[in-house]
Amino acid sequence: MPRTAYRSRHREVLAIPAEALPADERPQPGPVAVLPHADPELVRAAEEGGATVAPLDDETRGIVWLSPVGADELGAILEAHPGVGWVQLPWAGVNDFAAMMRAHDRRGLVFTSAKGAYAQPVAEHALTLTLALLRDLPVRIRATSWGSKSGWSLYGLNVVVIGAGGIAREFLRLLEPFGAETTVVRRLGEPVPGATRTVSTAQLDDVLPAADIVVVAAAHTTGTDKLLGAAQFDRMKESAYVVNVARGALIDTGALVAALDSGAIAGAGLDVTDPEPLPDGHPLWSRPDVIITPHSADTPEMIVPLLAARVRHNVRALLGEGDFAGRIDPQAGY
Repeated sequence: MPRTAYRSRHREVLAIPAEALPADERPQPGPVAVLPHADPELVRAAEEGGATVAPLDDETRGIVWLSPVGADELGAILEAHPGVGWVQLPWAGVNDFAAMMRAHDRRGLVFTSAKGAYAQPVAEHALTLTLALLRDLPVRIRATSWGSKSGWSLYGLNVVVIGAGGIAREFLRLLEPFGAETTVVRRLGEPVPGATRTVSTAQLDDVLPAADIVVVAAAHTTGTDKLLGAAQFDRMKESAYVVNVARGALIDTGALVAALDSGAIAGAGLDVTDPEPLPDGHPLWSRPDVIITPHSADTPEMIVPLLAARVRHNVRALLGEGDFAGRIDPQAGY
């Protein structure tokens, strides 16, 4: 069957419900501009939400920003159009826009991201990488002869999940049939439904020695940059695997290469890297214990319908119907 014939049926997975805003903090309803380019499906989604989609002008009250870059350009637009009260960003990770959002943090301006919208396809990819590593598929895919039997089962293993957003929660749901022991590591440590236990980021080093799989699914902020480095890899089992479906900069790439070279860990599955794209000839490309996918956990075919659903929802919120989903705290950066 041609790949274009697939019709995925994903849904949003929100870590927290859509947040209600006090009446005096809600943005003023009005026309929406889709920038810096107009995607027909997302224009249609905004119109289905009830918005009038029009070119940017002084009457614009909402912006759907479709580029993963362009923070300076967007900041200049907000400076020139103070009547804008809502901005929708296209990805869950918004670190590149963090400084701009802090600079424009004011009452009546709401920033929303796609956090939670793409959780299902990304969690599915995390499970795919996990199973592939355990079953030694990086070795078998490269093999040119029969070889010996090898591999491990996921059933009953100890899985540490860094992050507690929609991806982490959906990944926990996917793990349920495997009876895994799951530990969620999050900023403050409040319990996460479906996890065996939840700990704070300050306890990360304490839970790593028992981990068979470490899945990175956290937001990238100044506080989480290079969260996994040499000290963390040194604490892990030689049989442990690392899977990253969040942002490449959460892992110290040099420390990861060194850990793999020394046998401190067994391997890694990376959908994101630092730098990204990973340059041709980088040592990670040639390793038989590493799987690298090109930030493809959420392909355009998967995410456009999900982003369209988020746009429809938040357009209705702009117009006074319900609450904004995926709201960003500009000071926290996510």
